[in-house]
Amino acid sequence: MIIAVDAAGGDYAPHEIVKGAIKAAQEYKVDIALVGRKPVLHVLASRHLNKAGITIIDASQTIELHESPVKAVHSKPDSSIVVGINLVRDGVVSAFVSAGNSGAVVCASLFNLGRIEGIKRPALCGILNINPSAPVFLIDAGANVDCRPDYLVQFAELGTIYTRQLLDISSPRVGLLSNGEEEAKGNRLIRESHKLLKKGNVNFIGNVEGQDISKRTADVIVTDGFTGNIVIKTMEGLSDTFLNSLRQVGQRISGALHGHGLLHMVGLSSWAKRIDYREYGGACLLGVNGNIIIAHGRSQARAIKNAIGLAKQTVERDVCQIIKEESRKQATAIDDSNFDQ
Repeated sequence: MIIAVDAAGGDYAPHEIVKGAIKAAQEYKVDIALVGRKPVLHVLASRHLNKAGITIIDASQTIELHESPVKAVHSKPDSSIVVGINLVRDGVVSAFVSAGNSGAVVCASLFNLGRIEGIKRPALCGILNINPSAPVFLIDAGANVDCRPDYLVQFAELGTIYTRQLLDISSPRVGLLSNGEEEAKGNRLIRESHKLLKKGNVNFIGNVEGQDISKRTADVIVTDGFTGNIVIKTMEGLSDTFLNSLRQVGQRISGALHGHGLLHMVGLSSWAKRIDYREYGGACLLGVNGNIIIAHGRSQARAIKNAIGLAKQTVERDVCQIIKEESRKQATAIDDSNFDQ
């Protein structure tokens, strides 16, 4: 298995990206193709080339975070994002991980990989790792700002497949994010989506509210990309604020206690990891013809390592192929139904 990593994307590229990739190669026993400016990457990774399964793919251009995704993808064909996604398209690598311009990753994936037949819109499936043994998946986490009810139904189907494959849950519970549990609650999109999901092929349990996310009421939470992205970033912000405050208090107390860490003393170290986005790495772009993982723009080495681990799981569980097979089955079922009529 070879996983391509965008070494030019993200706030801490290329140094932290390279460090995370090397750690992933050592820990997960996968080969890594670093995509970026070869002279720079050769200096950073020279000690690990070949020995740790690290190779370098040259890409002379970089798509910056502030650039227009569509324009940048077309005007920068030798960017690390476009080159990395083309490696997936050509079968050279099994997956691509990027902490760069997420809009550009989505656009390049659509243009160069294409959607799986029958998929109307690809969606980002993010992990809310509140309970490590049973995380919650949120879809869409930001790929589609404007949605229709039938998109949300398909997001539920994609999230169900992904959760089933990664967590071995035979029938994941699907909840629709709303401002109330009652069927009549929510805006027009939510109310119409609710009606369709009740008739669908997923294990739909009804509406869930914001406070239900941490309670793991559902295994998959469905929403539009605008709302989903706000949920993800709100949780990340709260996580950062809480952990920073806890560490500051811990440093003061541990100094008085001769170095004994507060987090370990009160048993919070494992819990702190649960709410840290760096522990789960990124979100998978479901519905395109390839395995694409989008990591947080602020990802440092640990987050990149874990994003590569998520990519490895996605490849091993054959998620992309299973989505293709399920989409084909649904299309056949619809054709048969129309024929019977």
